[in-house]
Amino acid sequence: MKYRVSVLQYRPDFLKKEENLKRVMAMLEPIETDLVVLPELAFSGYLFASFDEVEQVAETPPEGLVFTTLRELSYSKDMSILYGFPEKADGIYYNSSVLINPDGSFYVYRKVHLFNREKLWFEPGEEGFHINPAKGGVKIGQMICFDWNFPESARSLALKGAQILCHPSNLVLPWAQEAMKTRSLENRVFSITSNRTGTEENAGLSYYFTGKSQILGKTGEILVSLTDDDEEVYTVEIDPDEANDKTISEKNNAFGDRRPSMYYQP
Repeated sequence: MKYRVSVLQYRPDFLKKEENLKRVMAMLEPIETDLVVLPELAFSGYLFASFDEVEQVAETPPEGLVFTTLRELSYSKDMSILYGFPEKADGIYYNSSVLINPDGSFYVYRKVHLFNREKLWFEPGEEGFHINPAKGGVKIGQMICFDWNFPESARSLALKGAQILCHPSNLVLPWAQEAMKTRSLENRVFSITSNRTGTEENAGLSYYFTGKSQILGKTGEILVSLTDDDEEVYTVEIDPDEANDKTISEKNNAFGDRRPSMYYQP
């Protein structure tokens, strides 16, 4: 099965949701793909200092400027779009991602493992890890940024049948891109890490984001790798069905050889 997957990397401007959306739309309009992954908090910026700032850029799908605009683009371009955003639901804020499909369906994931100051503004997701269909029925597993640090995140998604791990990120630690090679390898799945670039400053704080977005094959091989400051969309063709085969050797299977009774059970 031929399937085009894309990763978008850029530097959003803090709290400038409309301007960021215009920039991303200009990046997406020329591309032809089946699935594109954007960064965590892709249109808001990251370094919040108050709930008022979060409120300025939060959205509640299926409402909101970013969601409705990208839903229309998904339909017109016949592609699935996955991006991170600050979600407001019943007065509570979550660091979330949403998968939007050309048929109008959408699926929200709320980040389970919050990083550092995210805990000041967001509540952790309590729905866990689930797979959802993208265009063509391809099985997508959503995880966000610091979820990479917990092998159970990717393993849970893979055990449920994920073919592609979609990993919107605002990475500041230096290890995630390398770690995701292992997450792909140990689970025999494709992965797409979309990271942002640049330095963001607010309220006396400063974060540098590492870029280096990537698309990985099912044994962790690099299919696409960006630099730390590229602002581009890159596309590669894969066969998602390859992720259904967990064979390691003639006598080994990544999932068939698991022995859960031998593992620590809390």
